[in-house]
Amino acid sequence: MCERIENATHNAVQFIRNQSVAKPLVGVILGSGLGGLAQCVESAVKIPYDSIPGFQCTHARGHRGLLVIGSLEKTPIVMMAGRYHRYEGFSNQQVTYPISVMHQLGIQQLIITNAAGGLHPKLRVGDVMILQDHINWLSQSTYQHKARQAISSSQEPLDSIPANLMRTSDFYPKHLIHCVHSIARSHQITLHSGTYLATLGPSYETRSEYRMMRRIGADAVGMSSIPEALLAKKLGIDPVTLSIITNVANPDQRHRADHQEVLEQGKKTESNVEILIRGLIRYLGKLKSTVNA
Repeated sequence: MCERIENATHNAVQFIRNQSVAKPLVGVILGSGLGGLAQCVESAVKIPYDSIPGFQCTHARGHRGLLVIGSLEKTPIVMMAGRYHRYEGFSNQQVTYPISVMHQLGIQQLIITNAAGGLHPKLRVGDVMILQDHINWLSQSTYQHKARQAISSSQEPLDSIPANLMRTSDFYPKHLIHCVHSIARSHQITLHSGTYLATLGPSYETRSEYRMMRRIGADAVGMSSIPEALLAKKLGIDPVTLSIITNVANPDQRHRADHQEVLEQGKKTESNVEILIRGLIRYLGKLKSTVNA
């Protein structure tokens, strides 16, 4: 299985390099409603997922399914305009496969974005939360049987990430969190730090589930990002994850969240997310220049 994955990754990397000679330093994953940032990439080469060996086609609304290679803030980047999710029937191995490819392309940092529901009372629609911790309910043991039903017998789900990685206190680097907070303050953007709970989805949570999630320490809940962050960390890449609060859970009131609401709010918050990502990429570019000096 490992040899098969390595061969697929090699083929994907060679295919991408035939399209672009750029050597990306930073990888970016754009979540629901945030695909517009891909239009800002300079000298962009856009490659549909369905043409890249090993990539999957996403069926989620608001996810364009394009790999964009170019530069942003004078820094070479590779950007995923959209992702595919576990709830679409994909395994952990499949949803994290692009991370392996970006790693082979040479990225040293990964910026992940997602749309999330706010659980903490301090969160408001339109706020941004940077992850300082996470709770992973996408564990392979829980959902392995569903993943196996959705993929062919020639593909196996990604092995579980070692438990000690999940307990690392500095999983999300503090200096990068501080950097993003500094950028937010300078642009008067509301930014919180908090804990993200990843669930399988695709249904939104009940009011009782919201109460339970809050009691176990979750500040926001979503359906992605953690498998990507786990593999990035395993590969030696520090992940920075931004959650856009597109709806707020109020267990005491009846409100039915829907995906259209998520997409619309994601687009409204996109300008703030762009400011944060651009600022972080500038910082990472300067950091790389200093190390190489």
